[in-house]
Amino acid sequence: MNPILLVSIALRLLGVGYSLLLLSRSNDRRFGFLTLMLSFMALRQLLTVQTGRAGLEELPGLVVSVLAVVTVYYLSKYVDEETTITRELQQANDRLRRFQKAIEHAGHAIFFTDPDGTIEYANPAVESVTGYTPDEVIGENPRIWQSDEHDEEFYEELWTQIASGEVWDGELTNQRKSGERCWADTTIAPITEGEDTVEHYVAVERDITDRKQREVRIAEQNERLELLNTTNELLRDVNREIFSAATREEIEHAVCEQFVGDDRFTAAWIGDRGVVDEAISPRAWAGTDKTTLTDHIESLCETSPTPVNEALETEAAVVAPVIHQPETTAVETHAIVVPLVYHDAEYGVLVIETADAETAELLPAQLFVELGQTVADAINAAEQKQTLTSDTITELTFQLTEIADPLATLAAQLDCTVELEYIAVGTDGQRRQYISVTGATPEAVSEYVSEATHIDAIQHVCTNDDCHLFWLVDDGAAIVATLAQYGGRIESLSITGTSGQLVAQLASSNDIRSVVDALQSAYSGLTLVAKIERERNIQTEAEFRTQLEATLTDRQREAAQTAYFAGYFEWPRTHSGEEVAEMMDITQTTFTQHLRAAENKLFERLFSETMTNKPEMR
Repeated sequence: MNPILLVSIALRLLGVGYSLLLLSRSNDRRFGFLTLMLSFMALRQLLTVQTGRAGLEELPGLVVSVLAVVTVYYLSKYVDEETTITRELQQANDRLRRFQKAIEHAGHAIFFTDPDGTIEYANPAVESVTGYTPDEVIGENPRIWQSDEHDEEFYEELWTQIASGEVWDGELTNQRKSGERCWADTTIAPITEGEDTVEHYVAVERDITDRKQREVRIAEQNERLELLNTTNELLRDVNREIFSAATREEIEHAVCEQFVGDDRFTAAWIGDRGVVDEAISPRAWAGTDKTTLTDHIESLCETSPTPVNEALETEAAVVAPVIHQPETTAVETHAIVVPLVYHDAEYGVLVIETADAETAELLPAQLFVELGQTVADAINAAEQKQTLTSDTITELTFQLTEIADPLATLAAQLDCTVELEYIAVGTDGQRRQYISVTGATPEAVSEYVSEATHIDAIQHVCTNDDCHLFWLVDDGAAIVATLAQYGGRIESLSITGTSGQLVAQLASSNDIRSVVDALQSAYSGLTLVAKIERERNIQTEAEFRTQLEATLTDRQREAAQTAYFAGYFEWPRTHSGEEVAEMMDITQTTFTQHLRAAENKLFERLFSETMTNKPEMR
């Protein structure tokens, strides 16, 4: 057999087998076609062997067989490479799909822009961060959610940095579609082709609004806490100055000076409100002059109701703007108007001015209300002290006609005479009034009081002929309480039927006109008929002792002295009454009689100035 033919047949059979192997591995139709073609060529070679007509003319067929095998080999390499590329493309597509899915499900806003900043892609999270849907932002520039927090220079520097191929990382204050301010932690990176050409930008924005708002709240709380701490220190200094001051003028001046000493406050002043026209009259001021203060007062009185009236009527601190024009430019400050009220007595207002609106708004109003009460309490105490200790007093005599006072109402309803004898103030601040009633029986008084709403309690003490002594506690709306609130005291009060007379004493240093106006405003039936300034009758301790001893008998003095030095008045007693009587060589009954008589004379000397119609006990 011709060797050329044999080699050709072997090569073709090898090609058929190799092609079948590749077909089974790759399932590629091209190998099926090649296998079929090589099979036919091998069959032809086999037929040639059977006919025996093979010769040199089969040499081209051998070449074809070689080329066929080579074709199968290189085709297998191509298919392997194609398979590898297809697999890599598939893997790349899978990674791309996973990346796209990750971007679409990311919690941060991610968007791509062209080199000019026009958005080409945005993930769904853009809506939760900016308020705009992806469809709304595609084709737009990210500036659509910019706020006015950053200036143009800020954005120019940002674009310069990313255009140069650098990554920008920082916080942006944006504005959502709704107009709400929001914050984003933002990273913007350029996507370059080669070294210098920027083809796209990718931006990632993480919403940090909640964190920033918490930071803002914490900063505000810290600022407020610092403000409260410094204000509390200031108020402690104010209170210290208040309690060291002796007069109303000293108190008011100290308060104003303390506030102006704090850099947060530009001025402070205290003024009175007129009873009739409600005009504001300054009494003390610091940090300003009289002319500027007048402008400030006029500015405060431009609104209705005025901040001063609102503060006094609501007994709450009021913040109001103060606008004045020192030359041509209007200057606005903020005033904290603090009422100075002690019970129902007005001592004006304290006005504290600051150039910082936040200081006025952040400070708790209750702090200033309590300060106002403290200042008013101190003024009241100073005026009462002045009334009790000043060398000169002002004595006011009023005519009473049908006034709304518990004692006046009692006298009018029972058509009797009521006189105020004594006022005792308990440790709880409750004021107990001792009154004498003439022209009405104790039963009638008790029956009337049981139905009255302005008297809380009453007790019959004793009776002398037709004069009955009671003590009572009113509801605090009596003229006695009103006068006490202004630092005054009652010298005498007598009411018969619907008319009567009141004599009151105040320190001459008090603002007498304001007190009279306040009393007449509260009680329309009150008419001032006399005003006298006189020296106070001051009894020295030696004079009091001399007069008291002059009223005591020798036995009464001896009984009191022996009981005192023997510890009879201690608790528990050092010696009993029987033992003290034995020391005096008298009976216990006699000792008790002498001691009670001495005590009665002592108390009589103490209370005789106010007990003008003292009944005897029966």
